Order: sequence, then structure tokens, then C-alpha cells
Amino acid sequence: MPLQVEPCDPWPTALCCDVEGYEPADVERWTRVASSILWRMSGMRWGPCPVTVRPCRRACAESAPVSFQATGASTGGWTPYIDAGGTWRNAAMCGCASDCSCGELCEVYLPGPVYDVVEVLVDGVALVPEAYRVDAPGRLVRTDGECWPTCQDMAAPLDAAGTFGVTYRWGLPLDAAAIAAVSELTCHLLKGCGTGGACGCKINPRVSRVSRQGVDMERADPTLLYTEGLTGLPAVDMWLLAVNPGRLRAASRVYSPDHRRPRVTTWP
Repeated sequence: MPLQVEPCDPWPTALCCDVEGYEPADVERWTRVASSILWRMSGMRWGPCPVTVRPCRRACAESAPVSFQATGASTGGWTPYIDAGGTWRNAAMCGCASDCSCGELCEVYLPGPVYDVVEVLVDGVALVPEAYRVDAPGRLVRTDGECWPTCQDMAAPLDAAGTFGVTYRWGLPLDAAAIAAVSELTCHLLKGCGTGGACGCKINPRVSRVSRQGVDMERADPTLLYTEGLTGLPAVDMWLLAVNPGRLRAASRVYSPDHRRPRVTTWP
């Protein structure tokens, strides 16, 4: 399940249509509707949205490379594992180094993409930003010589001792193309779903040919566009094709036994 199921806020707009005569509440409502539609059609990856998680740090045995020894002394403990043939064996832990690192990297995994870190609390105390950094993809690395807690009191609030929480903003930033797309869709919905107009929600989606006063107009069947994940609006469709050419319904995710998923409180 993604961290968000809808946009956290309406996307910013630069409306090219005249909104005089519309109530500000109607403009805000249809901006939120347009934002929600484009957020889902583009793969639910856009933010930045704030979220607070309580991470789980990887143990040394999980993050370290292992060497397999049949005989001889070990510099660490023994960790049982099942090999490719299904046989139980012991792995000797030689040190606790992460990839490309001569020593241990103390890190926790944050579901991303991570836009920025707002606050890190350990035992209810906020760490200075110089005490950590973010490495892609979503690794929060401790850099002040200390290490993240290996466990915490999940029943206690985040301002209590024995807790560990991270507040950060996740999601891709909205660029000028995204703002143009949501602005065009908002105007389209306002014209048909607001106080008047003859397009947007009120248009008959099954009409493909119109004859009026000797003039014939023919347009493509919009239902065919909808099945392709398009809207028929130029700026909207160009943006969707640029950012989501594969028609992803949600952001791609990789599940790894090396990254324990953090706990996220959803209520209250």
C-alpha cells in the first residue's frame, strides 16, 4: 500500500481561464478534483507530502557481507542460513561493513522518493541536520558517529524517551509542466461542472458527430481516449505521456528482506 492514497494538497495552478463568476470554494474544489485525477493517472508519485514514520534499523548481521567458513576462527558470531540446496549451514560474520564502505554504515530505510527530511527525533529530542544525510534510494544515514536505535517503545508517543521517529516529505516535485496540466484540467472541469458551460462534466461522452446550422463537426470517440489513459486535453495528455508512458497505476516498488518497512500511524 502506498504512503498516500490521494494528494495531500491541491496542486498549484496558473489558470488560463476566466474564473470570474465562480465562487472561490468551487475553484478550490475542482482544483482538488483535477489534482486527484492527475495524481492517480500519473502513477501516484507526486508530492511533496509530509509523513511521519517509526523506522526499524537493520541489524549488523543483516547489513553486512558474509563469508562462509568451513574451518577456522571467526571474528564475529555465527548466523545459521539455508543454502541453495536446502541445507542448514553457519555463516561467519566477518565485520559489519556495508556496500563500498570500510566500516559500518548505520542507516534506516525510508519509503520514497524522499524529497527532504523535516525532523528526526531520538528519545524525544530533535537531532541537528548535520547528524544525518539521505542516500538514494531512501537511506537515512547517521553521520555524527552515533547509531540509530535498534528498537523502540512503539506504544509511547514520539516525544517520550525510548522512541525514534522521522518526519519527512516524500514524492516527486511538481514542475511547470505539471502545473500547466492541472490548470488546463481544472478549467475544463469548471466550465462543465461549475456554474455554467457546455463542456466538462455536462458533455455527452457518446457524441462523436454534431450537425448544426449546416455545419458538421466530428471528433474522436472520447471513450477510446479514456481507455488509453488520456483525456483529450493537449497539455494534460502531453504531460501524462511524458511522465507515465507505461500507464503505471501506482509507483513501482521493490521488496527487499534487507529493508524493514517502517511503522506508519494512520489513525488518529
